[in-house]
Amino acid sequence: MRALSIAATGMSAQQMRVEVISNNLANMSTTGYSARRAEFADLHYQQLARPGTVSASDGTVLPTGVQLGLGVRPAAVSVNLAQGSLALTGGDLDLAIEGEGYFEVTLPSGIPGYTRDGGLKRSADGLIVTSEGYPVVPDITIPADARSISINADGEVYAYFNDRVEAELLGQFTLASFPNPKGLEAIGSNLYVQTAASGDALVEVPGTQGLGTLRQGYLESSSVDPVREITELIQAQRGYELNAKVISAADQMLGATTQIR
Repeated sequence: MRALSIAATGMSAQQMRVEVISNNLANMSTTGYSARRAEFADLHYQQLARPGTVSASDGTVLPTGVQLGLGVRPAAVSVNLAQGSLALTGGDLDLAIEGEGYFEVTLPSGIPGYTRDGGLKRSADGLIVTSEGYPVVPDITIPADARSISINADGEVYAYFNDRVEAELLGQFTLASFPNPKGLEAIGSNLYVQTAASGDALVEVPGTQGLGTLRQGYLESSSVDPVREITELIQAQRGYELNAKVISAADQMLGATTQIR
């Protein structure tokens, strides 16, 4: 009886959907987090009678045929690239990206990583790093005697000193974009790495080549919509229950078959 295995694939799919939803809800407060969505596709079909098959000597063909689907499979877990709202923090090194783009950082392995988490910090040497301690590209060092810093929309970093009137330009942040940002591989800690699906990174200054601009003193909130996620959770739960009922019904039918005397 195919219904048993078909319903089992449905239960597995709804379980995966719940796992994606639970991860979204767990990251409601994660800076720069982009919500995910599970996508599914039907499995292959068993062709009991193919459409268009000749069914009579006069050339009559079957208009629809008999095709029995064998269930569902996971197709993708795609990223919703909608930007989260900007939350005011007032921090000198808190940066939000308004628009497209990612900060580039150098991972311990030496390969570049990418993130939208602009909660940057200052190391003991004055280097601007992420919360995990990864240096932001390009390297920008804040002098120890700097009174304050200012970062404009184009990513230029200026330092102010007590003994000077004019600000000193320390460097300029850059942003990276990708032909297919949904193809980036998430590795945790709000970081992504480039893949063959994402394409090569295009690194430019903010505000050029379609990239967003920076806003100092703000952080991008998570793009998770709790109301939508709860609605999706209810739908997934009901879908799981319905597939379980199908298994129960198929079991009763098999039980009735074995009891025939």
